[in-house]
Amino acid sequence: MEFTKTPGWQDWYAGPAKPRFQLPAGAVDAHCHVFGPGAEFPYAPERKYTPCDASKQQLYALRDHLGFDKNVVVQATCHGADNRAMVDALRHSQGKARGVATVKRSITDQELQDLHTAGVRGVRFNFVKRLVDFTPKDELMEIANRIKPLGWHVVIYFEAVDLPELWDFFSTLPTTVVVDHMGRPDVSQPVDGPEFELFVKFMHQHPNVWSKVSCPERLSVAGPKALNGEQNAYADVIPFARRIVETFPDRVLWGTDWPHPNLKDHMPDDGLLVDFIPHIAITPALQHKLLVDNPTRLYWGD
Repeated sequence: MEFTKTPGWQDWYAGPAKPRFQLPAGAVDAHCHVFGPGAEFPYAPERKYTPCDASKQQLYALRDHLGFDKNVVVQATCHGADNRAMVDALRHSQGKARGVATVKRSITDQELQDLHTAGVRGVRFNFVKRLVDFTPKDELMEIANRIKPLGWHVVIYFEAVDLPELWDFFSTLPTTVVVDHMGRPDVSQPVDGPEFELFVKFMHQHPNVWSKVSCPERLSVAGPKALNGEQNAYADVIPFARRIVETFPDRVLWGTDWPHPNLKDHMPDDGLLVDFIPHIAITPALQHKLLVDNPTRLYWGD
């Protein structure tokens, strides 16, 4: 099947730099995706965007180039609840990948078990209105209760402005909850301002809540960008991510977000993105928790 990319779509950066920061042994890229390829794994009819292809072979080549040991492949919204591309990537990883699926209430217990056998360890609930159509909260809660016996967790994607209205629902989820990208804070506001303080309070009050401190290229408003050898990229995001890493060192994850869907402004060099890590986890101990201990415990601890 032929697919035409969304106009203006930015393809992932070819020929990324070799990171200067040497990742610790066993490091996990805990947030990345595969797209298709569309000819083999068609994109969902209900998708809000059509991406470039980004295959499992290309993902794992990037893993090796950057120095990661493993990946967590998160179901991309352009595939809807058809998890075949993600599952195929897991099955060809030699045990070096786990997955986060998107499922609907109609999924059978056997289908859940099959996903588990393939390496899926979580489901993603997306509350970013421009990316997905809203799923009723009772359906999401039903799914959360069904995956709990498998030891899975729930990944939630939302924007900071929506946390107040979602707080009560998030607070009742019965599993470990992983927040994508720190709940997308507005980094033009103070790191100790009311919006981010609410997110920190949310994590303090709910010890089952983890956060990915990833995607500075999505959050930054002032840069500089991770291009052309830049070693101090996304300086405006650093205080936010560093605060979460240092306040909740045992509940943080990091990932590249390759192949960076829906970026409008620029496409980062993934090697330079890795060089962002020591700015937010400034000691070897914090780096090891962020990159090795935490993702290994959450995704391979079975």
